Order: sequence, then C-alpha cells, then structure tokens
Amino acid sequence: MGEQVGILVDGPHPAVMGTYQRTNIMFERGEGAWLITKSGDRYLDFTSGVAVNTFGHADYDLAKVLSDQAHKLWHTSNLYRVEDQERLAKLLCKHSFAESVFFCNSGAEACECAVKLARRYHFENGAPQRNRIITFEGSFHGRTLAMIATGGNPKYTNGFAPNVPGFDIVPFARHDIVKSVISDETAAVMIEPVMGEGGIRVIPKQCLRGLRELCDANGLLLILDEVQTGAGRSGRLFAHEWVEIQPDVMAVAKGIGGGFPIGAVMATADAAKGMVPGTHGSTFGGNPLATAVGCAVVEKLMAPEFLKDVCRKGVLLKQLLVDLKSRFPCIVEEVRGLGLLTGVKLKISVADAVRACFYEKLLTVSAGDNVMRLIPPLNVTDVEISDAAGRLDRAFARIVSHRLPRK
Repeated sequence: MGEQVGILVDGPHPAVMGTYQRTNIMFERGEGAWLITKSGDRYLDFTSGVAVNTFGHADYDLAKVLSDQAHKLWHTSNLYRVEDQERLAKLLCKHSFAESVFFCNSGAEACECAVKLARRYHFENGAPQRNRIITFEGSFHGRTLAMIATGGNPKYTNGFAPNVPGFDIVPFARHDIVKSVISDETAAVMIEPVMGEGGIRVIPKQCLRGLRELCDANGLLLILDEVQTGAGRSGRLFAHEWVEIQPDVMAVAKGIGGGFPIGAVMATADAAKGMVPGTHGSTFGGNPLATAVGCAVVEKLMAPEFLKDVCRKGVLLKQLLVDLKSRFPCIVEEVRGLGLLTGVKLKISVADAVRACFYEKLLTVSAGDNVMRLIPPLNVTDVEISDAAGRLDRAFARIVSHRLPRK
C-alpha cells in the first residue's frame, strides 16, 4: 500500500452505520506493536486501539488464556458465581485502595455506574437531594447520554438534547470555582487524573490533592476516571498513585482487558454500601472470558520491574519528542504526558500531522486541544520507540516541505 491510496474518509460498506470517519485501510493481523495488512504492509501502532492493547497485538499469554477459557465456558450471567470474576476482583483490591468491584463491559458503563454509586451512597445516608456531580470542562467520560453531559462539549451533545441534568461543569484547574459550586445537593467530584480525549492534560498534583481535601471537608465522594490512565499506562498501576491520594470510587476499562472488552467500578466498602441486589446490573459484565483475560493482564502488569520499565520507556519517548520539538519548532508547541500516555500539542492541524504519520506507516490518534496522542503498547521496545521517532521526524519534514498529499 503506497501513497496512491493515502488516507481516505470514504465510509465502509453501507451496511455499517456511518458514525466514524475511518481511515481507508484494513488490517489482517497484528504482532506486538505492529499491524499488518493483507498485502503485508506493516504499520507501527502507537494508538494501541486508543490505549486498549496493553501488551500489543496477539500477545501469546493473553491469547492462550482466552483460548483455554473459550474451550471451557463463555457465559453464565451474574445469576451465578463466576470464579475468575472473584479472582480478578481480589487482584484489583489487593493492588489498590478498593474493597469492592463491579464489572461491566466498557469505560462509559463504568463511569455511569460510578455516578449511580455516588448518588446511592447519599441516598443510603439519608440525603437523597445530594445527587449532583461536579465535572470539568474538557473532560470525557464516554458516549452515553449521561456521560456526554458531564463535559458539555457540543461536539458530543449536539443533536441529543436535552442534556441529562445533574452535572455542574467547572473550568479546568480552578479550585476556587469548584469550591464555590459545592452545595447541599453535591454528591461527588469526578475527574480524570490525565485528561485523555481532552488533550493529554496532566492534572497537577496540588489540584488532585486539593480535590481530595475538598471532598473530605464536605462529605463528598471523589470519583476518578482511570479508564484511559489505568492499567499501567502512567507507569503505575493507576495514575493517582503518583499523587499519593486515594479516591472513593474509580472507573477503569480499556487496558485492563488488554484488548478484550471489560470495565469495572472499584470502590471502598463504605462508598459501595448502597449497591445492594437490584440497584445495578450487567448481562455480560464480568463474564468468564473477560475476567480470565483481565486476571492475566493484572498479573503481567504486576510482574517485578514491569511498571518500572514502563516509566523508563516513557522517559525515552518523551526525550525523543522533545528533540523533535527543537528540530521542528514551527510544528511542535509542547510535549505532554505521563508514562506511555503521551501527547504532542501542535501548532499545525492535528489532522494533517496524523495523516503525515500515516504516510510514514506510523499510526497515531488525535485528541482535544490540537494534540496528537502517542500511546504504544506497554511492552513496546526501545528500538520501536526510536523507530517511531524517526517516522515522526520524516512526517514533520513532509509537512515543512509541503510534501503531504491531499486526502
């Protein structure tokens, strides 16, 4: 596949609903950090399915666990105990603040459940009027009707009015405004430790610590959305560990399944006390296939030195990106991120940058605030990181020399 194909935004087959602007390419298989077309073209994948493929494509350990489980049991529903669901819940609690876990299928579902849990908590405490959630401009918690209302971004809400009520959206990094919004109707504060879709904006430590203090002082729950930042992506199992605070409730998904759909809400026993039979449920949540893979992912993440190596590789990638910033000051404004959740804020169109990378067979993904995300699998090699930097160099050179073909 050469430049004659390029990036096209023609839709897929008409039978597929046109809700995505898809790149006109189809991959047949993957190997680690690489995606491969039927014709054998290899693309270096620094999207990881948007921070999903924790150990890249076709990881042997995960594939074996999934295959073994598929030959035993796929689904029983939550009418019965599920062995690996209990094992995964214990693993997650062992390595975190949590004492209780609910399993679902996606990040949006996890965030929805977190909101329900917070409202139910206050209901159980005799304060049902405490049902409003403080959220932040630029945040992204999913695509359900309630979750698009948490950020109020017209890009996601247009055409879906009326917005679901119950959310007080405040500016990013304005502690004074957060404090002023708290009322006797406030139930919780909900935030991502690193805003992923919002432009890889790392929330300053003092802000997260300040929110923890505000919640403690006002009897609120602190909800962290670690759907994109969890599962080792930051160099710790969960990004809030860098700040040395603990949430009351946390939503996780994406990387926790290593590519297999799974989400979870993790909470303290006190925060989860209202989630009794009948208050919430999921048909597929915590099924044997997903939880078997989830157990394998957590065990691999917690292997000795693994997360330490993620930190080292994150530093290497950031250093190479800073070097590119010095070489292309007309293109790169800022390098952001934590661990292997990395963003490059651009002075040019992020769409052009993603397209230029595509021509160099490097797959990247855009985010808000005109940022290009680089989120490789956590087991990416140093050689592959250097390879990606070289492809970025050539992509930026294309743009500077006006050699970027039209769409």
